[in-house]
Amino acid sequence: MPNIINFGPWLPDLTDLGINACAVASGVLPRGDGFGPFKSLVGFTQALPANCRGFFFARRGDGSIAVFASTSTRLYLLDNSSFAWGDVSKGGVAYGTIPSDKNWKFAQFNDFVLAVQVNTVPQKFVLSSGTTFVDLAGSPPQAGQIAIVNGFVMLTELLSDSRRVAWSDLFAPETWTAGVGLADFQSFPDGGVCHAISGGDAYGVIFQDEAIRSLTYAPGSAAVFQIARISTQDTLFAEYSVVNAGTRTFFLSAQGFKVIVSGGEPVAIGKEQVDAFFFEDVDRNNLQLVIGVADPSGTRIGWAYKSQQGAAGLFDKILWFDWSIKDRPWSLVPMSGQYIGYLAKPGLTLEALDTIAPGTIAITNVTNSGGFCVLTVASIARVSGPVPPDGAPTETQLQVNDRIAVSGVTGTGGLPAAINKGNITITAIAGAGPFTLTTNVAFTGAYTSGGLIAGSIDALPFSLDSISAAAVAALAAVGPTAILGFFTGPNIEAIVETPEQDLGPFIFLDGITPYTDSPDAMGSIGYRNQAQEAVNYTPEIAINSRGDCSVNIEAQFLKARIRVPAGSVWRYIRGVIANAQPAGDT
Repeated sequence: MPNIINFGPWLPDLTDLGINACAVASGVLPRGDGFGPFKSLVGFTQALPANCRGFFFARRGDGSIAVFASTSTRLYLLDNSSFAWGDVSKGGVAYGTIPSDKNWKFAQFNDFVLAVQVNTVPQKFVLSSGTTFVDLAGSPPQAGQIAIVNGFVMLTELLSDSRRVAWSDLFAPETWTAGVGLADFQSFPDGGVCHAISGGDAYGVIFQDEAIRSLTYAPGSAAVFQIARISTQDTLFAEYSVVNAGTRTFFLSAQGFKVIVSGGEPVAIGKEQVDAFFFEDVDRNNLQLVIGVADPSGTRIGWAYKSQQGAAGLFDKILWFDWSIKDRPWSLVPMSGQYIGYLAKPGLTLEALDTIAPGTIAITNVTNSGGFCVLTVASIARVSGPVPPDGAPTETQLQVNDRIAVSGVTGTGGLPAAINKGNITITAIAGAGPFTLTTNVAFTGAYTSGGLIAGSIDALPFSLDSISAAAVAALAAVGPTAILGFFTGPNIEAIVETPEQDLGPFIFLDGITPYTDSPDAMGSIGYRNQAQEAVNYTPEIAINSRGDCSVNIEAQFLKARIRVPAGSVWRYIRGVIANAQPAGDT
């Protein structure tokens, strides 16, 4: 007799035996009717020179986008033409090294981008005219956390007083002297160290060792802010887990995942669902990699984290929570990276796409030969060249008369401007590694360092249809190789299991029909005869022409596992129809 078995909610803290819960929901996002796919990360910038310790985007007054990123000692601005990172650290020199368990934090206040870490003075970049960061004026305290509450810049995790929160004057981010205007501070006699702050138009939230306090702006009050303790004995487990999403503030306490709505008390959202799973899996020695993010495209909050099995310096999993799906809010995505957040993509031109396409070739020297620029490179191999019009095989290396784009060359006397451009013709190639490429570009000045020959847009891992000048925010991350990108690639591998079924003393199963629109889905059966045994799995079976996975198995406890391979195009996976009956029936 056929049995329709829907995938239950993913509740790894509970057994899936005999209840409506699934033990595995990997590589998927929750949907009201089951689960949907999660897309892979596609890079669009050149690599940062070191591991990312935070990134941020700001909108200029003309609507254009400025993207910033940080390493342990420097701040960078993305070049929206070459997609290379320019060092915009104060004075072009390194800052005091950020502690190994901390990240940089950013905020935008009108024309200012503000950046903080505890080992330096708060930094300011002026979007309309700045070329580097400078110290924020007004002598603000050195801080590890920043937020904007109403028209105030709020700082906490202060180097000078770890129990204090300080704020600027109203709409005056460079006025910090207490008593001047509305600038002031508050030290808390209890609750311990202030570890994080969440901002908003109406109120802020301060997270301490053993207390959570709300700050509500009180116009006309001498106290400036009404401060109230809204929770005690609720320790913040990871300071970068705090996420703002409208009127909601999500965070990870030592008791589990929680949310504060509209200034109310913390409410548990992960108890007997994912809390125990997370605390058993997370690497407690790398809590700077527990990073919360709100997905601008949906009602989802993600928490990236490094598991105990993860590689050093990288998160390797993301827990997703969708507050709009009440009965199945959680899922798990295996995904590796250095930092996660969201940003708006700058508008891209075809010339800019060349610089981020696969197959870039590093330039090691630019010399003068007969008045023309000659490029020295170690290789002339290319990922994908143009398809010849006569149908001959695609080029696998650079050739004479090929046209290339060059970026990133530094030098003097006009050389950078002359060579950093597209549509350069190669007129001669010599050598056998290193190679010299003679170009049609006139040599002027002197070469200093750097430079790349662009890859081919034919080899881009994403469709040109996804490129737009529209600055709409989207989920983003810096991957394992320090390249910033968006989750716009092919779907990653998905694995989902049904709840474990106990339909009688023994069950005979001769096939399942997956409820999914993926034509590539593979099915297998988990089985055991006693609850004390480990679950074994049959070999995977592909969907046949009837949409079934044929399998013959007899056991007391059974569950179906569906795996959708990476790259498969699909939208939903709901459950299975199981052709099962009590063993021995005819």
